[in-house]
Amino acid sequence: MAETKTILKALAGEVQEVPPIWMMRQAGRYLPEYRATREKAGDFLSLCYNPELAAEVTLQPIRRYGFDGAILFADILLLPQALGADLWFVTGEGPRLSTIETQEDFEKLKPASEVHEMLNPVYQTLRTVSGELPDETTLIGFAGAPWTVATYMIAGRGTPDQGPAHALKDENPALFEAVMARLTEGTIEYLSAQIEAGAEVVKLFDSWAGSLRGDDFDRYALEPAKKIIAALKARHPRVPVIAFPRGAGARFEGFARATGADCVAVDDGVSSEWAAAHVQKEGCVQGNLKSSHMVTGGQPLIDETRRIVDAFAKGPHIFNLGHGITPDADPENVQLMIDTVREKRVR
Repeated sequence: MAETKTILKALAGEVQEVPPIWMMRQAGRYLPEYRATREKAGDFLSLCYNPELAAEVTLQPIRRYGFDGAILFADILLLPQALGADLWFVTGEGPRLSTIETQEDFEKLKPASEVHEMLNPVYQTLRTVSGELPDETTLIGFAGAPWTVATYMIAGRGTPDQGPAHALKDENPALFEAVMARLTEGTIEYLSAQIEAGAEVVKLFDSWAGSLRGDDFDRYALEPAKKIIAALKARHPRVPVIAFPRGAGARFEGFARATGADCVAVDDGVSSEWAAAHVQKEGCVQGNLKSSHMVTGGQPLIDETRRIVDAFAKGPHIFNLGHGITPDADPENVQLMIDTVREKRVR
């Protein structure tokens, strides 16, 4: 029933009067039903690896809001864990990983082909969700892009400036390149298996792409995305890929052409009007309402939502936030956003 799915239409280049809509982190802490399910799971990683509960939180925003897309509930750091890194979460502080600082650290990692045993519960989540989604809803899989995942693996945690990864890149390029190559291979395996489990679209999140400059952006954001997308297209030629090089600024322009992505998600660091002129000319654009509107709501939310819809109205567009929804968002503001995007549908 792919032809009935509005997200797949947009990704195929179709211009629609009412753009499809989903939201990054739509299954998350702002929803009381998510918090209740997470409490039942015990902790975050237990929730990620419990197919029944992970499927439940993936479906919760679909039941509540009727989004056009459901994104797999998982975490970008499950892949490094499957490669052999130690991973744990510190309450109130976020993820921690064993670090890669030496060749010996790298050699402890598993080959990319061996990630599936640990990730099988994620694939089961996709199979479960695929069987329960409404016919019109698209199932979206995802992974972190190699640069972003590498920043966590090298530092052992999130950092404000990705400094440890930049330092390793500059001081031990051979080791850094080896980490990037392993992550690129692992991401191909991971996303391919997600597609085989039911994902109809996959998204590559490069959350820290904006800290790469010049040749480094080409080498470590653009090139890995190009390799991953080419490999996925060779295996699954009909499955579209969304790329999100967050913080890319002017480098959003040309990213789809250079990587083969079917859609580029843009953040709120660029205007919708600029993205329509410079990015949408190459195909579908996803974005780009500021997440803060989900907290503050009101008329400014309505006005900005309408402005974005109008800005992208002449080309293929998937409405989304410029980044993930935050835990302090008001669920009522999400409904207001959706109603505003879809208001033409009810006229």
